Amino acid sequence: MKSDKNIVLIGFMGTGKSTVGKILAKKMNRALVDIDHRIEEREKRKIYEIFEKEGEEYFRRLEKEMIRDTSSHSGQVITTGGGAVMDAENLAALKSNGFLVALSASPETIYQRVKDTRHRPLLKSPDLMAEIRRLLEVRTPVYKKADLCFASDGRSGAQVADQILEALEKEEEFEFGKDWF
Repeated sequence: MKSDKNIVLIGFMGTGKSTVGKILAKKMNRALVDIDHRIEEREKRKIYEIFEKEGEEYFRRLEKEMIRDTSSHSGQVITTGGGAVMDAENLAALKSNGFLVALSASPETIYQRVKDTRHRPLLKSPDLMAEIRRLLEVRTPVYKKADLCFASDGRSGAQVADQILEALEKEEEFEFGKDWF
């Protein structure tokens, strides 16, 4: 990619943003900025602890600050939490200096990837699959505002990263939704 615009990975939890982000950053020789990890470093505690002790509203304020600060720099690969772009200001900040790439996966794939994790505060539901479907229904229209989208179902992080790099190098116009579920 010729531009030094940030590459910003958005999408639902369990779609591979962190894995793909690490691979992209290495292959592109760019710094990786994981918004959630930066928040954890600053707060000296895990996201789920912030949610438990301070609540989602407090976390979202921290997230907004971190996104605003991170978006002011160029040449990075940025990974966001699944709900980060639900805030219009966050979405605008990330788009202002970034190329948004949404990663998607089917609810079944997401379920398989996240079912055994205990650190995802928004998935504390007795019916995990129903909660995944509910959140996807709300969030998918916002994820579709990305410049490109790639499904991660049945693909390794390296395969998805290579597909993204190929698309960025070709600098072609893509119709959003080509690979959407």
